[in-house]
Amino acid sequence: MSARKRQANLPPAPARKRAPTPCGRLVVLGALLASCGSDDGHSGSASTTAFTTAPATSASQPTGNLTVFAAASLTASFNEIGAAFMKANPQAKTTFSFDASSALVGQIIQGAPADVFASADTANMDKLTTPGLNAEPAVVFATNKLAIFVPKGNPKGITGVADLARSDLKVVLCADGVPCGTYAKQILASAGVTVTPVSYEQNVKGVVTKVTAGEADTGMVYTTDISAGGDAAQAVAIPDDINVISKYAAAAVKASTNVTSAESFVDYLLGTDAQAILAKYGFGKPT
Repeated sequence: MSARKRQANLPPAPARKRAPTPCGRLVVLGALLASCGSDDGHSGSASTTAFTTAPATSASQPTGNLTVFAAASLTASFNEIGAAFMKANPQAKTTFSFDASSALVGQIIQGAPADVFASADTANMDKLTTPGLNAEPAVVFATNKLAIFVPKGNPKGITGVADLARSDLKVVLCADGVPCGTYAKQILASAGVTVTPVSYEQNVKGVVTKVTAGEADTGMVYTTDISAGGDAAQAVAIPDDINVISKYAAAAVKASTNVTSAESFVDYLLGTDAQAILAKYGFGKPT
């Protein structure tokens, strides 16, 4: 087992020492999630879960099969991280299931066989950790922001959030409860803008698909999704004073049949190799 501090509802176990981090060992995510400094924008959903951002040292090399349930916005980066993890640990094999964080945690609660849960927010991670379904405390491993997604060339001339209320625009958003939908709702409220979407999608990839297919003119997604869109996509920035900082958190699932290796994967997310991959895809450092 790794050396992250265990929650009170878990059996105690001896902990190994590891080097302190500049922000201390634990980051407590509250309404502003600011123990290591403040974000430029609003924080994500409030959380009562205790998180750490310091990687632990695994007792042995990971082995066996690992099923990772991860937020849809992590698809490209996690596929590359999974390949790097398996190269470093040839006796381990990672398989991913990508969807909205709210859908994935619901599946885990209902008994779906997952070894690791990686959420795009802390609110859905709380659904795992509050009833004690995590093996060790969750870790924040990345951050993200939202932007307005438009086709290349911005044919509708969208300049900011206020434009999303225009009657000539077909806007698509993630459903409320899905992290990207909850964040979009917060941004619209902060901007004082009312939008009637043509559809609500179950995850951020659904928004991207609708816009790129021409079924919608625009939508709100993560900046990393726009980067992944390449030549077909363009971003209209959302100002920091109304934007939301998305905190990505991961934890090994207590019901996993391979908990030790699951914890090793979570620790790997905080290591140099995984952090470099996340940065390449546009994710910010954990805070």
